Amino acid sequence: MLIYARPFEVNQIVPRRVISQSETEGQSRFGDGFNCRMIWFGASLTAVVPGALTEPMAKGRKNMDSLEAYKSAQKQGWAHFAPLEMFTTPPAARLVKFAGVRAGQQVLDVGCGTGVVAITAARMGAKVTGIDLTAELLERARENSRIAALQVDWQEGDVEKLPFGDGAFDVVLSQFGHMFAPRPSVALAEMLRVLKPGGTIAFATWPPELFTGRMFRLVASYMPPPPPGVSPPPQWGDQNIVRERLGNAVSDITFERDTIRAPALSPQHSRLMFERTAGPVINLVKTLSANDPAKLTAFRAEYDKLAAEFFGDNVIQQEYLLTRAAKI
Repeated sequence: MLIYARPFEVNQIVPRRVISQSETEGQSRFGDGFNCRMIWFGASLTAVVPGALTEPMAKGRKNMDSLEAYKSAQKQGWAHFAPLEMFTTPPAARLVKFAGVRAGQQVLDVGCGTGVVAITAARMGAKVTGIDLTAELLERARENSRIAALQVDWQEGDVEKLPFGDGAFDVVLSQFGHMFAPRPSVALAEMLRVLKPGGTIAFATWPPELFTGRMFRLVASYMPPPPPGVSPPPQWGDQNIVRERLGNAVSDITFERDTIRAPALSPQHSRLMFERTAGPVINLVKTLSANDPAKLTAFRAEYDKLAAEFFGDNVIQQEYLLTRAAKI
C-alpha cells in the first residue's frame, strides 16, 4: 500500500495529483489511474491508496466518531432547555446592546437556543439568522418570533460547520452557546470566517471560578472523560484564555461582567431545575440513575453545597463574562 504519510494542505499540489476539498472523506484519482482516499485531520488531509488505514488514521477516525457521539448527546440533552429562557432573556438584551447591533445589519446568533438573542436583535431592526444544534429549541424559537411578529431565519446546524459563506455577517453573537462546542479552535474559526472584516464578534460565557462554571466542572468530575480534544466550556469565561484564542485575528478586545439573578426557593430547587433543563446535568442524572445511584446522591449533596455559596434572598447569583472584539 502506498501512503503519503505527511498531511498536506487543501489544493496543494502533491506528486502526480491535486487534492480538491471534500467535507469529510472523498475520492481522488492519480494521473496513472490509481484511486486515492482522502482522510481529513482538522484542516489538512492525508491521502491513502485503498487498503488498511494506518494506526494514526484509525485513531483519527475513532476520535471523530467519538466527537459525533458527544455532539449527539449534547443535542439530546439541550432539548429540554426552554424553561431556562426566563433567565437568559434579560442578559440577551445586555449582549445585543454590548455588541452595538444596529438596524440593517446582518446578524448571526450562534447556539441561538430558544431565540432570545436573535429576537432581541431583530427588534433593533437587524436582519437576523439564528442557528442551533437542537431542533426542539428551534421550534420554540420559531414560536417566540411568531409571537413577537418578527422575521428571523432559523436554521439547524453546527457551529463547527457553519453553512454560510465567508464574510456573510456584520455581527456574530453567542450567548452561552458556542462555549459548548467541543473544539474551541474550530468553532471560533468558523465564527470568524463568516464575519466580515471590521465586523463585531461578541459573546457571553460562564467564568470558571463562579457558580455556573464551577457547577459544570462539578458535573464533569462525575462523568467519564470527554473525547480527546474536547475543552471544558467554562474556559471561555477566562479572559486570558479568550485573549489567547482570539489571538491576532481581532482587535479592540473588550470585557465586561454582569449578573443573572435566578429565582430559587432553595439551593435544592435550583438543582432540580437544572436536572430537568440543562443538557450536561440531564445526561449526568440519566447516567448515574441507571448505573450508580449512590454517586448521584453524592453529586446532589455537592451541588447543593455549591449553590448555597451563591444563594440569598431567594436568588442564585450567576455572574457572566461579556467579550467583544472587531475582526481584522
